[in-house]
Amino acid sequence: MNMVESLNSMFVNVRDFPYVALHDVIQEKMSKWWNNRRIVAMAITTPLTPSWESKLRPRFAQSNGRHTSQLNPVTYHVKCGELEGVVAIFNKTCTCKEFDIDKLPCVHAIATVHHAQVSVYSLVSPYYTKEYYVLAYDETIYSVGSQSQWDVPNEVIARIVLPREVKDKKRGRPKTSRFPSVGEFRKRKNRCDKCGAYRHYKKKCNSQIGST
Repeated sequence: MNMVESLNSMFVNVRDFPYVALHDVIQEKMSKWWNNRRIVAMAITTPLTPSWESKLRPRFAQSNGRHTSQLNPVTYHVKCGELEGVVAIFNKTCTCKEFDIDKLPCVHAIATVHHAQVSVYSLVSPYYTKEYYVLAYDETIYSVGSQSQWDVPNEVIARIVLPREVKDKKRGRPKTSRFPSVGEFRKRKNRCDKCGAYRHYKKKCNSQIGST
């Protein structure tokens, strides 16, 4: 399930509300999310967010005992089993490409930290740090308030907005779920005509409903 479907299912019971009421429900939910994530972010005690700390720490253990030689003031050669690496420490690159793609020091880069006399955290993308995580939820989402308190410009009040053109209504119940995307497969649920439950048919129903 993607993000759009997650939000759609969350607001499925209110999406037919008038626009202002729907906006208030969404605003309240977003404000709650923002505040909860801000509290979580500020409680972090490590330089990186927990998920990135968990990815970085195992690489420390893997980097122990790696033979490192300095090729020039900014480049190091690290032997790591069959996979060797040439690290340009200040350019934050390595021939293994893991450092380049993840923006997180690879085993080769971590092995050069002691020789280069730099902090391993200085080699990590700032987007993985606690500081950036807190900044992402630094702003507060406020309520728009009651309509009677809105400061609406006169030119907006004077504007005449006509209702949209209503086309002939199609026969049948209105569709509430979205159309599947190209290549998306949805498994059809089997529903029993006897008891109303899913995953079986009437012939295999063990329910006593309607039995004599």
